[in-house]
Amino acid sequence: MNVAGKQVLLAGASGGIGQAIALKLDQAGAQLSLLGRNRDTLDTLNANLGGHHRLLAADIGTAAGRDTIFAHALDHGLDAVVMAVGVQSFGLFDQQAESDIAAMVGTNLLAPMLLLHRLLPLLKARPEATVVIIGSTFGSIGHPGFTAYCASKFGLRGFAEALQRECHDSTLRVSYLAPRATRTSLNSDAVMALNSALGNAVDDPEQVAEAVMRVLGTRRHQSFMGGPERLFVRLNGLFPGLVHGALARKLHIIRHHAGHPDRRHPP
Repeated sequence: MNVAGKQVLLAGASGGIGQAIALKLDQAGAQLSLLGRNRDTLDTLNANLGGHHRLLAADIGTAAGRDTIFAHALDHGLDAVVMAVGVQSFGLFDQQAESDIAAMVGTNLLAPMLLLHRLLPLLKARPEATVVIIGSTFGSIGHPGFTAYCASKFGLRGFAEALQRECHDSTLRVSYLAPRATRTSLNSDAVMALNSALGNAVDDPEQVAEAVMRVLGTRRHQSFMGGPERLFVRLNGLFPGLVHGALARKLHIIRHHAGHPDRRHPP
């Protein structure tokens, strides 16, 4: 899709990746509806973009928020949705708060599903429409320390894949993009220290934004960022035992950075 002049709803615009995507879409000439929960952050972002985009302070996790978003899209039109929402809590599953687990599943999976459920009729009515769902490499690889997060992202990938196939004979194209670790506030200092200890590459938000623009310009259903990560995803699908063994050997490192070191295997 050529986004110039198109009405694009950017969900999660106030986040680090969302702000980088907003800049790229603005430069490409899109007419943005910047959606997020923090009005002040949206105001600042819009000012940095020249102040000519629409702001939509709403919570996609609530029925009232989704009603507001639907009414906005009905009034202003909707050609594309970029879904860049997400929360993360790093830690061993049995030591995480129930509220954190519920927040990850609710925000990362259920809320995007329910919002797109509301918006789908509007998108299908357009002669051309696109949805880009931003997931994670952890939507394909179960990783210790991120159990609930992985569950939410596995679900999001499955949702995107099924929706792609369900909309195959419509004018709506659905694409899924899986970034690897990204340098944003979503990743705590402990997560960044873990990535460093494991030797994981970390991208800047701008690299994810560039990938989103590439996805918008192609008809690929799924895209994964990072060569080693793409290989790991493929290996996990074909030979999960190999990936299981590789991560098991690093479990003491993961436990250490999760705040619960394995005393038998010091890092």
